[in-house]
Amino acid sequence: MNKHILAAVIATCGFSSAALAESHGMTVGVSWSNFQEERWKTDEAAIKAALEAAGASYISADAQASAAKQLTDVEALIAQGADALIILAMDKDAIVPALDQAAAEGIPVVGYDRLIEDDRAFYLTFDNKGVGTIIAQTVMAAQPEGNVAIIKGDPGDPNALFLLEGMMEVLQPMIDAGTVTIAGEAFTDGWKPENAQKNMEQILTSTNNEIDAVLAENDGMAGGAIAALTAQGMDVPVGGQDGDLAALNRVARGTQTVSVWKNSNDLGKRAAEIAVALATGTAMDAVPEAQKWAGGEKGVEMNAIFLAPTPITADNLNLAIDAGQISKEQACEGAMDTVAACQ
Repeated sequence: MNKHILAAVIATCGFSSAALAESHGMTVGVSWSNFQEERWKTDEAAIKAALEAAGASYISADAQASAAKQLTDVEALIAQGADALIILAMDKDAIVPALDQAAAEGIPVVGYDRLIEDDRAFYLTFDNKGVGTIIAQTVMAAQPEGNVAIIKGDPGDPNALFLLEGMMEVLQPMIDAGTVTIAGEAFTDGWKPENAQKNMEQILTSTNNEIDAVLAENDGMAGGAIAALTAQGMDVPVGGQDGDLAALNRVARGTQTVSVWKNSNDLGKRAAEIAVALATGTAMDAVPEAQKWAGGEKGVEMNAIFLAPTPITADNLNLAIDAGQISKEQACEGAMDTVAACQ
């Protein structure tokens, strides 16, 4: 079978018998930026399952939030025989030498969930600007006026800015109308919850606890912010994203307003399929559903796929339960009486 046709079959329908034969013995290397975050374990399981179904092998490395280590990790994955790479970049600029090495070896790269603004990488992610919009819309529907704090992600991750852009599309008209004020905002090194908690504590101190809502750019940081709020006896609407188990339980208990769920099973599966497709010879622009996109800081035109996120609130928590993201027991521990999914 022609490799381009094969790749299309892989990407659209999963792995056919012909694709299985073609990909048998193939190795896909995954470079994780910071595997300690809960959600990456779900992504990894989905990638592994898709590769196993294809007869392909999985190897990986954890950069442990170090851009320098990630470069040596990628070098090691290539040395171990990776036929394709999936890279969750710690730093969008620092990772470029890894792409240089992969290109020199003829190894395709999938930029996973975080932008690597280089046309040699296929960009697969969710609509992160849309995620930011959803977080802000949901939280501000619960608290349409007052002082807002924004807990941003790592300054080296383009997603932090995409999320902020989406949030500001919602907030700016309210700011212009004088009903909302951004009372504090801070980037959070490594997206770490403990750093987010410190940022939230500093914002509370600087505002004398006069915060009415918090927009956090992921669930781990939302948890850190909630810890800081709780220590001050405060209960205000807080939004995050990722569908972390702890966050979904906080949604059920009423301490977090929304977690925008990005189905990591879908993302991981698609990444594995695209990596195999590229390694079997398909061109990036021949991957089904690929679109041309140039929305990064440098305006580089890339081939990309954007998956749609799902906001999870107390009203539709059943969606995450029914999809197997979380068990009913996990989601509903200590839940509010009004949560239908827990009744």
